[in-house]
Amino acid sequence: MKWFQKLLIGLVAFLTLGIITPTHDIWSSLQEKEGSKEVGPSIESDEQLIEFAEETIETEDEFPLEDVFIVKARELSYEKFGSKIAPVISSEFEENVFPKIDEAIRETLNSSSDVHKHQLAMSQKPAGDYSEKIFNLYDEMDKKDLIRFHVRTDKRPQEGYYFNFHYHKADDNYMKHYSLGDIYWSKDTPPKWLS
Repeated sequence: MKWFQKLLIGLVAFLTLGIITPTHDIWSSLQEKEGSKEVGPSIESDEQLIEFAEETIETEDEFPLEDVFIVKARELSYEKFGSKIAPVISSEFEENVFPKIDEAIRETLNSSSDVHKHQLAMSQKPAGDYSEKIFNLYDEMDKKDLIRFHVRTDKRPQEGYYFNFHYHKADDNYMKHYSLGDIYWSKDTPPKWLS
């Protein structure tokens, strides 16, 4: 559940563009409102220790689990692109590729039982250099990936470089490429991921 707490803090900060941070009064008032309930696990931030009541972790009504994973997927994708690639491909990524990532995540979550959904986690760091991994959605109990999202750099003769977005599923032992789309870079070699 610690990953979920961290994700919730990051989600609030991300959705409010940093206006509301974990040290803001909203967190204190949330604790006071839940003060009579048993205190659950805690997270240490750089500035203070924040304790959450177990009931405040239940965010199904406010932030469905699918939405939490979708926000994190976007965040990890842009982390993978880095500051050199993101500005060039972001509009095409948002328009053509990310909706398919969203759909694949929702499909994976919808095919999981409710109990199993609460055991799912997302990898925390995309791969750099020229590695393909953006993020994986996996089962925390058995540490098995359910779905792996990748981007590969392809060089096409006479055309230049493309980023091929795709995913692999555990159902077929990660053998099949499920295409999410291609985005053209240029004839010049693209920078390494995370740069």
